Amino acid sequence: MPAYHFIAVNQGGQEQKGVLEAESEKHARQLLRDKSLIPVKVRAAQEKKGLRKESQFTALFSRQRRLSSKELALITRQFATLLSAGLPIEEALQAVSEQTEKSHVKGLVLSVRSKIVEGHALASALREHPESFSALFCATIAAGEKSGHLDKVLLRLADYTEQQWHMRQKLKTALIYPAMIVLVAMGIVGFLLEYVVPKMIAVYGRLNQALPTLTTVLISISQFVGNYGLYFLLLIIAGIFFWRRALKKNALLREKTHQFLLRLPLIGYAIKTADTARFARTLSILSAAGVSVLEAMRISAQLITTIPIRNAVEEAVDRVREGAAIHLALKQTGYFSPMSVHMISSGEASGQLEGMLERVAQNQEDEITRLIEVGLALFEPAIILIMGAIVLFIVLAVLLPIFQLNEFTG
Repeated sequence: MPAYHFIAVNQGGQEQKGVLEAESEKHARQLLRDKSLIPVKVRAAQEKKGLRKESQFTALFSRQRRLSSKELALITRQFATLLSAGLPIEEALQAVSEQTEKSHVKGLVLSVRSKIVEGHALASALREHPESFSALFCATIAAGEKSGHLDKVLLRLADYTEQQWHMRQKLKTALIYPAMIVLVAMGIVGFLLEYVVPKMIAVYGRLNQALPTLTTVLISISQFVGNYGLYFLLLIIAGIFFWRRALKKNALLREKTHQFLLRLPLIGYAIKTADTARFARTLSILSAAGVSVLEAMRISAQLITTIPIRNAVEEAVDRVREGAAIHLALKQTGYFSPMSVHMISSGEASGQLEGMLERVAQNQEDEITRLIEVGLALFEPAIILIMGAIVLFIVLAVLLPIFQLNEFTG
């Protein structure tokens, strides 16, 4: 049966939200009344966004209802464990839905279950929710269904999703300290420019004497911040918003931006390494699930985020389709490291391509971790030095007129 999100009021006047299964919206409302609840709003869990009667404000934040990396990893592990225990798919999904207390996760799982009960394949049901289940996820599930090893495929996907979540958490944790340094330093500088420097201006303004260059520059900056600082901040925020919007809608602009980023010394290397790791990991998972090499390469190429690299890999897929070796086709792209190419070549020659692809992915992921650690190790002292230089400039600009006070008053 389909799943329905509901908002209802109990006999005490308290609002309740949740998810239930019913044959129709009318049936869902009747079930709520049977529980002594007054239905306020009932909506099908699989209802398309365009059909929802939501305000623009609600629609703006509707993307937050997709599954997070942690939620996806959790339900994948639970689902894989239940299938390995021998439960049918619909019963396993029912059990997963009962495990979570989050309504949007419960609604999503029950929506997928309703499609299964109607006779759809699991991969087809998951494709109804592309915002939560990636092309890799759906393709791997489809391959697992065809091969009859869905439980093993799901366990591998669970490992992958958990690994991705742990990597994101590690990155977020590592960024906390540098972010705090930046925020505190910006707060100190803002306080000095907003409250300390204006008082200094009032004192020095009565001297009617020429001020040092540093002091003049600081006064100009302080006046600009006081008069236009808020507008300047809003302009920066608006610029970032419209730039991201333009990147999303304009494919040519997005490609040019990616080309520029790839030419940057450290950033370009990091992007190439990350995309190589993503491609190799995806290709390894799909190959292990029984997907054909060409189809696995095509899906893996689509998951590459950088347009020039994705285009180059898609051309490599065409060359493999024409009979070229995988390692030679990837080498011609110019984006894969020599070590990665040699390892893939060794995997092709030995018939252990899947294992070598996994080692390539692990190697590139370790390299990304090392780059992040080195970047953060350099970023923290760099921020301290920059902010120290800014504070030193402000202190000198304030003290220089005091050092010359005798000349001013003489």
